[in-house]
Amino acid sequence: MHIPIAVIVIIVIALFFEFINGFHDTANAVATSISSKSLEPHQAIFISAFFNLIGALCGTAVAVTIAKGFADPSLATNSVIFSALSAAIIWNLATWYFGIPSSSSHALIGGLVGAIMFNNSWHVINFATIANKVVLPMIISPILGFIMAMLIVILIHKGLKNNTQPRKTNNFIREIQVLSTAFLSFSHGTNDAQKTMGIITLTLFASNLIPTCSVPFWVIIACAICMALGTLFGGAKIIKTLSTRVAKLTPSSGFAAEISSAMLLFIGSRFGMPLSTTHAVAGSIMGAGNVSHFGVNWSIVKNILIAWVLTFPACAIVAGLCLQLAKFFL
Repeated sequence: MHIPIAVIVIIVIALFFEFINGFHDTANAVATSISSKSLEPHQAIFISAFFNLIGALCGTAVAVTIAKGFADPSLATNSVIFSALSAAIIWNLATWYFGIPSSSSHALIGGLVGAIMFNNSWHVINFATIANKVVLPMIISPILGFIMAMLIVILIHKGLKNNTQPRKTNNFIREIQVLSTAFLSFSHGTNDAQKTMGIITLTLFASNLIPTCSVPFWVIIACAICMALGTLFGGAKIIKTLSTRVAKLTPSSGFAAEISSAMLLFIGSRFGMPLSTTHAVAGSIMGAGNVSHFGVNWSIVKNILIAWVLTFPACAIVAGLCLQLAKFFL
C-alpha cells in the first residue's frame, strides 16, 4: 500500500499532538493526589502514564464520533486535518506556557470544525452533534463534577465526624487515593487518546487508505504510547495551577475530586462523548475545595473559565488561518 507523504506528515503531527495532549493534561490526573500530598509528583506521574496507556487501549466510541460525527468524513482533506491539528497544538502550547488548564479536546474539535467550515461553508457542519456531544457536556460536566465532589466530601466529613484517630484515617485515605488516581488516569486515557485516533482514522479514510471509519489497531497502539510518553514528561505549570492555586485539598477532598471526575469521563467514553478532562477535573476540584476550610481561589477560576469559553472559537479561527497556508503545501 502506497501512503502519500502528506498523509505520513499528518499522522506524525497527530501523534505529536497526542504527546502534547498527554503532556498538557497530566495535571488533570495527578493534581489532586499531589495537592493532598497522597503521592509525590514523580509517583503520581508514573501511575498516571501507566493507566493512561491501559485506558487508551480500551474502546473507540469517542474516536468514531470525532471521525464522522461533526461533518461528512469526505470533507476532511489533508489541509483541513493539518490545520485542525496545528490550531490545537498552538493553543495547547500557549495555554501550557501560561499555566492555564484548558481543554485539549475542545481545541482539537474546534480546530477540526473551523477548518472544515472555512474550507466549505457552515452548512456542512452537524451542529446538532456539536451541541449534544460537545457544548452540553462542556457545560454540564464541570457542574456535575462540582456537585458530585462536594457531596462526596460532605458524606466523608459526616462519616468521620466522631473520628478519634484523624491521622490514621488520613493515611488510609491517602492510600486509597492511589486507586482513585489510577481510575482517573484510566478514564482520561479512554476518552482523550481516542480523539487523536479519530483524527488519524479520518485522514486514512479521506485518503482512501481504509474502507470505513473504523479505527485500525495500529492507530490505537500508536496513540496510546504517545499519550503515555507525553504524560511521563508532565506539564509542571498546569500541575501547579490545579494542585495549589485553584484550591488546597486534603486527602478526603482530593479523593472526592478524583472519583467524581473519573466517573464522568468513564461514562462519557461509554457513550462516545468527547468530554474535556480539564473541565471535569477542574469542576470537581472546585466542588471539593468549596466545602473544605481552605476554600476556592475564585480569581484563578475566572481566568480558567475565560480560557474554556475562548478555546473552541479561538481554535476554529486559528485553524481557518492555518488552512490558508496549508493549501500551498498539501
